[in-house]
Amino acid sequence: MKILALETSGDYCSVALWRDGAIVDREMPAGQRQSGLLLDLVHELLLASGELLRDVDGIAFGAGPGSFTGLRVACGVTQGLAAGAGKPVAGIGTLLALAQASGAARVACCIDARMGEVYCAAYEKRDDEWHTVQEAAVCAPAAVPLPPGNGWHGCGNGFGVHGAVLRARYGARLAAVDATLHARAREVAALAVPVFARGGGGPAEAAAPLYVRDKVALMTHER
Repeated sequence: MKILALETSGDYCSVALWRDGAIVDREMPAGQRQSGLLLDLVHELLLASGELLRDVDGIAFGAGPGSFTGLRVACGVTQGLAAGAGKPVAGIGTLLALAQASGAARVACCIDARMGEVYCAAYEKRDDEWHTVQEAAVCAPAAVPLPPGNGWHGCGNGFGVHGAVLRARYGARLAAVDATLHARAREVAALAVPVFARGGGGPAEAAAPLYVRDKVALMTHER
């Protein structure tokens, strides 16, 4: 099985190709330049891998939450590539991809959502499968839902931006923290494997971002 994956939910532009367990990828800091970089990275990756888009079995993308613009870029490019090549698509949660990247079994993910909030979720891996302990949500750092028990690995740039508040909130539940970790296409690809293997991919037009937050700007009366 061959899976192409795209991830632009944050500050990085990341692409990966999963081929029967082996992963090759490309990644670079992008800021707000994902739309101008993503297709070039895809073409570079496929060329270096000796593959054509028609050779892949599916296209996965980081569905969110994350930057509104970044999510739309990954989703839109996925739709265009999949429609042109007639390939199924699968959206993978970026917080779950972050958990996968951590290498830990109990992961509390927090990424900066701007406006004084974080996107957060908690996952636990049992028998080599991820189980959602807390669904993705957006909230103030001081109000993140607390997962049960201890031994949680905190990860994501939310711990860099709101580290003191989040550490105080989680308290003894945290066993370690990695504020530098971010979602990558290689984890998106790996998480998409069982989705495509069971025929869970959808048509190109079904690709949609997972925003979690409905808006990014406050109205005058809300400020």
